[in-house]
Amino acid sequence: MKSRKSSLTFNSFQDLKVFLESNSLSFLYRSDSHLADDGDKKNPESGEELFKKAMEGVRPISRDKCVERTLQTKLPKGSRNKDDAEALKKLIDLVKHGKGFSISDTPEYVEGTGYHVHSSVARRLHQGDYSIQAHIDLHGLRVDEAKEIFEEFLKWAVTNDKKGVLVTHGRGLSSRSEPVLKKKVVEWLTRGPWRKWVIAYASARSCDGGAGATYVLLRQRPVSKRLKIEKRRTTPSYKGRS
Repeated sequence: MKSRKSSLTFNSFQDLKVFLESNSLSFLYRSDSHLADDGDKKNPESGEELFKKAMEGVRPISRDKCVERTLQTKLPKGSRNKDDAEALKKLIDLVKHGKGFSISDTPEYVEGTGYHVHSSVARRLHQGDYSIQAHIDLHGLRVDEAKEIFEEFLKWAVTNDKKGVLVTHGRGLSSRSEPVLKKKVVEWLTRGPWRKWVIAYASARSCDGGAGATYVLLRQRPVSKRLKIEKRRTTPSYKGRS
C-alpha cells in the first residue's frame, strides 16, 4: 500500500485543476486584494503629493548669488605634445588678437620693384618701414573712372613731393573670376608711364586694408634712358657655372 505522501506527489492534472478552482484558493486571492485595498485607503496620497509635501517651504536660489565655474580639462604632463600646444597657442592668438597673420603669406599678396631696385625694398614697404603720406580710395569705381582719378592722384603726389602713398582698390570679392580693379592698379604701376616713377609697390598691412590696398613708393624724379644705360654699365654680370 502506498503512503499518503507519494499519492499526493503523483496527482493527475485533473486533480490540480480541481485544486486551483477550489474555494480555499479563491479565499486567498480575496484576502490579498482586500489587503491591497486597505493599504490604498490608509495611504491615499500620490507620489506627486508626497513630493510637494516634502518640498514645502523650499525656495529656489537667486541666480545673482550663483557662482559660475568654468572647468578646464588639463591633460597629464606626460601625454602633452609640445608642438601641438604651441600650434594651439598661436591659433588662439590669431583668432582673438590677429597675431601671427601675414598678408604676404596669402595668394592675394602682390609686390614688385622698379628699375634696379632690390626686392627687399618691396618687403620693407609692406612691413611699414616707409611712412605713408597720402591716400586715395578707388574702391567701387569703374575702371575708366578709377584710372583717371589714379593718374591725377599720382601727379599730385609727385608734384607735392609725396614719396609713400596708399591706393585702396578692394579685394575684388564680388568679381566673378579675378579682382579687376586690383589687377589694373598693378598694371598701371608696372606697364604704364608711371613705371618710371615707381621704386616699389606691395600689398598693405591689415591695418591699412590688407590685400585690398597697395603701398606705392615713388621716386623724386622719373628714371631716364641715360640712367638706365648707366645702371646697366655699372651693374656686374655673373655667369653661371656649367
